[in-house]
Formats: sequence, C-alpha cells, structure tokens
Amino acid sequence: MKRVLLIGTGGTIASQVTDDGLAPELTTEQLLSHLPTVSEICRVECLQLLNLDSTNIAPAHWLEMAKCVREHYEDYDGFVITHGTDTMAYTAAALSYLIQKSPKPIVLTGAQKPMGFDSTDSKVNLTDALRCAAEDLPGVSIVFNGKVILGTRAKKTRSKSFRAFSSINFPELGVLRDGVLLRYIRQSCGARPVFYDTLDPKVALLKLVPGAGREVADFLLSRNDALIIESFGVGGLPEAGGFFECVRDWMDKGKTVVLTTQVENEGSDLGVYHVGHRLKTDLGVLESYDMTTEAVTAKLMWILGRTQDRREVERLFYTPVAGDILWPVESAGQRAPDHGGAR
Repeated sequence: MKRVLLIGTGGTIASQVTDDGLAPELTTEQLLSHLPTVSEICRVECLQLLNLDSTNIAPAHWLEMAKCVREHYEDYDGFVITHGTDTMAYTAAALSYLIQKSPKPIVLTGAQKPMGFDSTDSKVNLTDALRCAAEDLPGVSIVFNGKVILGTRAKKTRSKSFRAFSSINFPELGVLRDGVLLRYIRQSCGARPVFYDTLDPKVALLKLVPGAGREVADFLLSRNDALIIESFGVGGLPEAGGFFECVRDWMDKGKTVVLTTQVENEGSDLGVYHVGHRLKTDLGVLESYDMTTEAVTAKLMWILGRTQDRREVERLFYTPVAGDILWPVESAGQRAPDHGGAR
C-alpha cells in the first residue's frame, strides 16, 4: 500500500468558528479522523507544518513547504498539502518551480466549507487528494471538486461555491468519478525531482484602470525588482500618463517588467495593437502570453532568486516549466526545452 504524507498548512478546511470568524485550528490528525475509510486507499502519516489562513501565506512559507517535501521525499510515495483556497493557486505555482520534474505526486487541496460543518466539501476533496497522491500522477497539482488541475494553470474563479478552481488555457489533467481517477493528461517528469531553495519576493503587481498614470508604477518599481502590469484585453499601455517612459526608465535601471492581461482566458498578444507593439519592439518588455498571473508571479520570484541578468531572465521566463506556457515565443530566439511539462 502506498505511503502518503499529509502536510497541514491551515485554511478553511481546518477552520473552526471563533468569536472573530473562522480561523484554522484543526490539525492534520484531526482532519484525518473524519475519513475513517482512508486506510483502504493508502497509508497516511501526518505533519503539521503551519496553521494559517491562506491570506497570510508568503513566499517564505512556500520555501518551507518545498523544504518539507524535500526532507521527506525518499520516505513517501506521494504528498498532500492542505491549504486555504484564497492563495492556493499561488502556492501550487510556486511549488511547481521549487520542485520540478517530480515523479511523485504533490497534491494541494482544501475546502470552501470547514471539515466540521454539516454541509462541507472537505471530506470529498481530502479523500480525492489522498487517492491521487497514491496514483501515478507526477508533479504538482490541485485536486478540488472532482478535478485535477496542473499546478501552473489553476486559478480560483469562484469565491463561495464548491466549484472554486478552474484550469486556465490548459485542459484539466483528469477528473475523479466514484472514487476512480480518470486521467486525461500525464505530466512529464524526471527520474528524480529537481529542488530549488531561493526566491526573490520583490515582485509587485499593478492592475490598470482607465485614466491611470505612471505614479503608482514608479512607486512599485522603486521598491521591487520586477513589476507585473495587468493590462486590458490582449495587452498594451495607455499612450497618455507617461507609462511608456516609466517602463523604459526603470528597465534601463535593471528592473524587470512583464505585461499580462486582466482577461482570464486566451492570454495576451502585445503585437496586435499599436499600444502594445512598441513595448516589445522598442523596449523588450516580457509578455505572459497564456500564463496565469499566479504563475507569472511565482516564476519571476524563482527566476530573480537565481539571476538578475536581463538576457538570462528572459530566457528562463520563456522556458516552459511544468506546462506553464504554450505560446510559441519568437522573442526567446527559439523554444527552450520544457522543464517538466505535460503531454
């Protein structure tokens, strides 16, 4: 029987009612006690790493999670991390970069309703996650509401309903039906995982609104190493307000700027309109294409934790990792080999 390590980090699944609202208080052992039949699926051992509302999760916690998996990697066949839903997609993306090419499953799950509630998705989600962790499901994924989603492609798209997560610009890896994993896509992996242990948390995100000027971008770039700008439609910057000059000035000082889109599906394409074309041809701004904002954020932190060299940053950004980008990227010179994608 497969051995699975259940790593608790908090979240709604572990929450109880307090005078100040829901707060994570249950341990992994207490969560597991609600699943009496799990012993028929796998042998589970518990480890309580954190007990946080996921709003409080930070890059330092991603490093703790990756370190925990690394330290126990040889002892278990798979890993399940219970996590709050609000930042689960960021954590899944971050772990996809910190733990690459893993032949063993690293599954994140959580719930929209706490384990102790009469109406809860906790039991089904945790059971499904443990089942997937005992299967041949390489790499990092989110298992939620019967779906298996690639770690670099997940996004929380519903704030309350059980159908909380969607796979963005990429098919689901599989679904669970009546306790059976039906896999559509198998992630590629290596014989052994590749672990990384550094991140640069100085990555900021700016969401444009009509009429915005450069002041906020200047402020963020003065305090961070990279800025992700969520623009409109397929991408571009307003011609008024000094944005072009702002990006040019800060890139000349060695800062990294990435253009992405506020639109969830289908991605960016800066070359379509005049407001985006010059950013690529004249400035060499990086573009997210079909990547999620969560993946762009985590990938930049991973890259800038390794190098600040502009050409190397660009090369690594456009190198596919764990299926995070599919768009053919001419600005990268040529398609680099995938560091653990999906096939």
